[in-house]
Amino acid sequence: MSGGALITLKEDATDGGGSTNGGGGGNSTIATNQQSSGSGNSTASTNHNTNGNNGGGGPPEGTRQNSLQRIQLRKQKVFNLPVPQKLAKLSMYSACQSEGCRCTGWKTPQENRHRDVESSSYCPEFSEECRSCRHALQNHIAHLDGISGSQMNDLLGAIIDMENLFMSMQRVEDEDTKKVYLYLFRLLRQCVLTRQQAVIRGPLGDPPFESPCIAKAVSSFVFYKYNHLSQTELQTMTEVAKTFLNFLNHYNFEPPSMRRTGLTHEDASTYKINYTRWLVFCHVPAFCNSLRHFETSLVFGRTLLRTIFKYMAEQLRNKCSSERDRFPADKRSIITQMPKFLDALKAEILKDDSPIWDQGFRPSTAFIIQQRKRQQEANTGSSANSKRTGTGEPAHKRAKKEGIDRTCGDTHFEDISDETVLRALKAISESKAVNKSEILFPVNVSRDENVKAEEQQRAIEFHVVGNSLTKQVDKQTIFWLIGLQAVFAYQLPEMPREYISQLVFDTKHKTLALIKENQPIGGICFRPFPSQGFTEIVFCAVTMSEQVKGYGTHLMNHLKDYSIKHGIRHLLTYADCDAIGYFKKQGFSKDIKLARPVYAGFIKEYDGATLMHCELHPSIVNTQFISVIRKQSEILKELIAQRHNEVQKVRPGLTCFKEGLRSIPVESIPGLREIGWKPQMRAQRTSRPLEESSDPDKLAASFASVLQSVRQHQAAWPFLRPVTAAEVPDYYDHIKYPMDLKTMGERLKQGYYVTRRLFMADMARIFSNCRFYNSPETEYYRCANSLERYFQTKMRELNLWDK
Repeated sequence: MSGGALITLKEDATDGGGSTNGGGGGNSTIATNQQSSGSGNSTASTNHNTNGNNGGGGPPEGTRQNSLQRIQLRKQKVFNLPVPQKLAKLSMYSACQSEGCRCTGWKTPQENRHRDVESSSYCPEFSEECRSCRHALQNHIAHLDGISGSQMNDLLGAIIDMENLFMSMQRVEDEDTKKVYLYLFRLLRQCVLTRQQAVIRGPLGDPPFESPCIAKAVSSFVFYKYNHLSQTELQTMTEVAKTFLNFLNHYNFEPPSMRRTGLTHEDASTYKINYTRWLVFCHVPAFCNSLRHFETSLVFGRTLLRTIFKYMAEQLRNKCSSERDRFPADKRSIITQMPKFLDALKAEILKDDSPIWDQGFRPSTAFIIQQRKRQQEANTGSSANSKRTGTGEPAHKRAKKEGIDRTCGDTHFEDISDETVLRALKAISESKAVNKSEILFPVNVSRDENVKAEEQQRAIEFHVVGNSLTKQVDKQTIFWLIGLQAVFAYQLPEMPREYISQLVFDTKHKTLALIKENQPIGGICFRPFPSQGFTEIVFCAVTMSEQVKGYGTHLMNHLKDYSIKHGIRHLLTYADCDAIGYFKKQGFSKDIKLARPVYAGFIKEYDGATLMHCELHPSIVNTQFISVIRKQSEILKELIAQRHNEVQKVRPGLTCFKEGLRSIPVESIPGLREIGWKPQMRAQRTSRPLEESSDPDKLAASFASVLQSVRQHQAAWPFLRPVTAAEVPDYYDHIKYPMDLKTMGERLKQGYYVTRRLFMADMARIFSNCRFYNSPETEYYRCANSLERYFQTKMRELNLWDK
């Protein structure tokens, strides 16, 4: 499978469209770049040479940082060149615009072949001819008229990244790595020619590649293994974990050719895929910022860590040992604890059932509060005592602008002052500022936020399109409708293609299209009925390769906002069994609130499908709803944490009892009111006709009535008589005080139950014994729960229950 990925890269790399010297820039240009600022080239090649020498370790961090700084300095130098020189640089990678010319880049004339366009001593005239196609330089930049300064700098940055990749490709020896570099070089080359953003598509997939990621697992490991330690020790282990993740993020992997020994064919294939992913998404973008960069610890998971841990841990131990004296004295505890940390983490990596790899594993609330408290304490000394949040306006006004209401359902924060809420908002803002560079506990960004970010960057767009018989439909709309018809047909194979085409192109139907790279990748086909006040959703689908990214939810939220804008308050759809779960998540219900005459005869009905309904609230902006709820949740959690800190205050004890007082009012206990206690008027207890002081015979008759009803219940069969050792040999090894309904009947006849407490205790023992001996998934366990609820109901009916 990994071979397939690299074969694809090889095929992409060998297509036409530019010579191997950088797309027409000339050998002299590359040579000059190598001399003047080949820092990016040395970065990549140095990393892989080191891999070859010591088995995967990268160069010293100082060398890496120096290389990255040199690349940025070169880019800044090019960005500061005069516009004519910038255009001359761009012309070397711009196709000639003359009709019929196939030249892919302007090449310096023969007499200036060894002169560098980036130097201040040479600036070509726009009339100088290309030595390849004999057309003037002006012909190569004719398409750049009107380009903005920022767009020009983006193109120049991509060109410098491309030249660095080309030099790295020349120096690296590993063939697999060279193929990846060549693929990325061609990708950037094409992006410069088309003036588009570099987007990596293909069999490698999109980050993250595993869940949970390594950073999340290490975070869980710290809590799972060290939450019992003191605050100081726990903080040390947290720093150790951060050091480990930082080392991983800067670790340089060995090429697959060096890892073939000791791996099965399947493991070698998997490592080859992950190595290619690491190069494309983590390593190369670190020095080519024209490509989107991802941290290794945030996009890879258990599979990769298992493969490299042995080698990486060995190098980390050696690094800690060799650089121990360079660490400050207060940080040497990290070096001391690192070997123990690595050994413990190794055990959890190899253990198949380790909880740290469970996606649902969460630290306890107390642990999270402790972490936040430490962050707040660390931030208190350095943060400015400002009442503003950094946006130039008071926090409570900004909260109002973002849609934060101090109500949630029917619960109102009437007892919370503005000052308290302001303090919570400030703490949240400061916590986010601290966590911005945090490695161990990264903020979990939801899919909704990712989709909204893509929309803001115009990587995706949403358009309502439809056919028309009264006015001309533009070609773009027709193109999108055809694409949407193909998406619906592919994703809904049970639906006839002719029927899909009929509805998509029907003039009464509209489609909310999700557009990415000018191609429809999903949509919702719907028909509004304004006179009836509802919209019918006919088709809803997202391309398979783009699913599980939050696009479906964001599509539905856009449709809801569109409907509200046009005065429609209800959505109806017929969902098949596979779609019911999706629509439930979007707020749809099988409980139809609309009267049937409103929609009957209008909406299309389908056999085997379920009618679902969603009522829209005109005050809710659905595309912002999740972020508003998240903000409210953050405020609530912060207020809870603040209240928790108040509860933890130690107050002086009560001494009044030593002075002879036998009782005091509850409200006089120090700190009780501060934690939210309020005196309440206790309702008068209704008189019990069957209290213990009442007629014993009447009480016994009530017990007999309850016991008889319990015996006749359908769930009572396991408890009618005592369990015998013959039936369950080890029962009495576990149950020391057995009880059953037959024994309770005998005790009732003997007059044992003189109080309600005795009767209720024996009945409770039946149920607790059952749940203690049997597991929750057994029929006996379920019978105990069911019969207990029935018993409590019967006791309440006779006014015998006061729990």
